[in-house]
Parts: sequence; structure tokens; C-alpha cells
Amino acid sequence: MRKALRVADVGVQEMADYLEVSRGAVGNWINGKAKPSPQSVRLWALRTGVPYEWLRDGESPRQGGPDGGNGLLRLDSNQRPSD
Repeated sequence: MRKALRVADVGVQEMADYLEVSRGAVGNWINGKAKPSPQSVRLWALRTGVPYEWLRDGESPRQGGPDGGNGLLRLDSNQRPSD
């Protein structure tokens, strides 16, 4: 969730306002202290432009490519976005 905010250049308060929750709630989600509702995760994905599955499972759908045939690409949470 933190990476999605960074990639989309969305701040914690901005996301909290978008989701109509407290800044503390968003902070707890990105720090792993609480789990957001599936609806909040879907809205987070829409606002940041990342796949819902990536936020939910840490995996992103992928069309073709060397993925072992399962259609999923494992995303490294430490990977930095390219400029």
C-alpha cells in the first residue's frame, strides 16, 4: 500500500480524505497494524492506479511473458519504480 502511494504520488492525508477515513487508519494499514476492508482496498487501487490483486495478494495479473503459465507476476515490495 505504501508503494502504491509513492508510485502514484498520493499522500497519506490525501488518501484518507479520498476514502473518508482518518489519517491514523491509513497509517495503520500501511504499517500493517490493521487490515482495510476489501472496499477500501479496491478504492485504493483505483486512486493509485495499481491492480487490486497486487494490493490484496502481492501479485499482479500479467498477460503473456515468462510467468510459468499461471498469468501472475510476483511483485517485489522493495522494487523501485523506474523514472
